[in-house]
Amino acid sequence: MKNIKIENLCKEIKGISILNNINMELESGKIYGFRGVNGSGKTMLMKAICGLIRTNSGNVYIDGEKVGKDIEFPKSVGVLIENPGLIGSYSGFENLRMLADIKNKTSDEEIKDMLRKLGLDPEDKKKVKKYSLGMKQKVGIAEAFIDTPELLMLDEPFNALDDKTVEILKGMIKEYRREDRIIILTSHDAGMLEDLCDKIYYLEEGKLVKEE
Repeated sequence: MKNIKIENLCKEIKGISILNNINMELESGKIYGFRGVNGSGKTMLMKAICGLIRTNSGNVYIDGEKVGKDIEFPKSVGVLIENPGLIGSYSGFENLRMLADIKNKTSDEEIKDMLRKLGLDPEDKKKVKKYSLGMKQKVGIAEAFIDTPELLMLDEPFNALDDKTVEILKGMIKEYRREDRIIILTSHDAGMLEDLCDKIYYLEEGKLVKEE
């Protein structure tokens, strides 16, 4: 994946503007941050980029292909948006194995290594519905990294994580930047974004108000 281009993107829900004429370009090998208060449009913009919602107007192009027309979703994307999508009756490993089976690119040992890296026991048979909030977040992060996607989108990924795991995840994100992927983050921690991101976009009431 080389670039993402967003042109005049607008989204309304029940007459309320959620995204208002968003324009931006994202390039591989960089980390981008979306900042703004709750309801500013950060999460909705992420959903639009990865094809999870349809917008009222405007376009998202992934390497020149229009999302919703040429492609339904980015061809290689890992996503953690809002809460991790987990099946409560499966273990952490079983959740990841089922996801990895879609493309059949990631081995059992690679999944186990990912869980260990994030501080989870891959042999733990406990169902994720009994996991703590932090443990569920770790499995959700592992889901996003499965199959080494070219586009990585993490919405408040540091929520509920202990300090050690925060540092591990920061290292994982920085490593991805060196591998020429596109990474998009949101965080309420301004210092975290400033430490990680090459560019930060500020959203307010669905509008892009500043970038730095």
